[in-house]
Amino acid sequence: MKKSFANVGLCLAICLFSLQIASAQKAAKTQRTIIIMMDGFGNDYYRNADMPNLKQLEKAGIYKVVPSLMPAVTNVNNIAIATGDLPAKNGITGNVFFNPKTQKEEYIEDPGLILTPTIFQRAKKLGVKSALFSCKKKTVDLMGGFADISLCPECDGAGSTIWAKEFGAPPGIYSKEISYWIFKSAIYTIKNNPDLGLIYIHTTDYPMHMWPPESADAKDFLHHVDEYIGELRKIAPDAAILITADHGLNSKSLCWDLEKALQARNAPVKIVISPEKDKYVKHHRGMGGAAYVYLNDKKDLEKVKKTILSLKGVEAVLTRAQAAKRFGLMPERIGDLMVLADKTTVFGYLENAESEQLDAHYRSHGSGFEAHVPLFVYNANNAPNAAYFKYNYLLAAWMYRN
Repeated sequence: MKKSFANVGLCLAICLFSLQIASAQKAAKTQRTIIIMMDGFGNDYYRNADMPNLKQLEKAGIYKVVPSLMPAVTNVNNIAIATGDLPAKNGITGNVFFNPKTQKEEYIEDPGLILTPTIFQRAKKLGVKSALFSCKKKTVDLMGGFADISLCPECDGAGSTIWAKEFGAPPGIYSKEISYWIFKSAIYTIKNNPDLGLIYIHTTDYPMHMWPPESADAKDFLHHVDEYIGELRKIAPDAAILITADHGLNSKSLCWDLEKALQARNAPVKIVISPEKDKYVKHHRGMGGAAYVYLNDKKDLEKVKKTILSLKGVEAVLTRAQAAKRFGLMPERIGDLMVLADKTTVFGYLENAESEQLDAHYRSHGSGFEAHVPLFVYNANNAPNAAYFKYNYLLAAWMYRN
């Protein structure tokens, strides 16, 4: 009899626990959530700016400075945030990659290259309506396929949308106003679509490429962004607000064209790829603080590695296996070697020289020195505790999981 009662009690406890889990999952699935990926928003920008609304989120919720992923470029981090997976699983290791089929460098624009479901796919599977607003077309091309609503100023027809009618023609990509336009469009859409359960907003890092954190222009830009964050809180007081960044920015003084430098030192390679490179060349000229080197012959590895390490500004050279293990990268989509720069050096293509002293105003990212960013979790029902959020890509990794 005692055993029978014990079994009944155990069953009741299991049922109660299951109901609690189901209740928590339902709450997490149904709460409206606003995710903001603030491109280039290093913590130094936050601390130098007047952002009272964001500071309220910091005090009322979770705030941490966490590592972002390497290479410290947009696609690597944005896709990891959207999938909740490291590049080793989702497959995105840069803004460009070396396609083994074509033997050429190609932009990462095909959503088929993402190997794990995005948050939009997970939301759709659970019946949650979603929207993606991005300043950058590549983000919508990669991630927007499962969103119910998507918008980028460069997307076909953006100038004739309801958002253009309300807020004017989309500003140019090389402006701070483009982020304001995308915020206003998102706010308008939230107001007019109460059934939206997930809203993802991606700004541009153009202002951070142009201005250091202590500049008046950067402070003015971020103060305006903060006002939009305050407006989001007002129109969606029930919503969880999750915010992080992909990378920070630093001033750079030296660029190496590693292909030319290696050729000149009798250590030629097949190709060197800057994972920073994208179509927004005015931001950074395709130069970044990391590079993937593909060898002509595996036997050249030690010679090439030694030659690269002799160059000023090179901090480390990792083998494919070392880089994959250290940074959670997919081995098949990185070079035979990964080169890391110091804080003031970048790698990229130069037309007429192997190296270049850069303009005093040049700013870029890609290295480990830009791989620390703020993270905010505010008003999120059933979110994990602060200890869970060890990296930026975990911001929403816990959401819409079965």
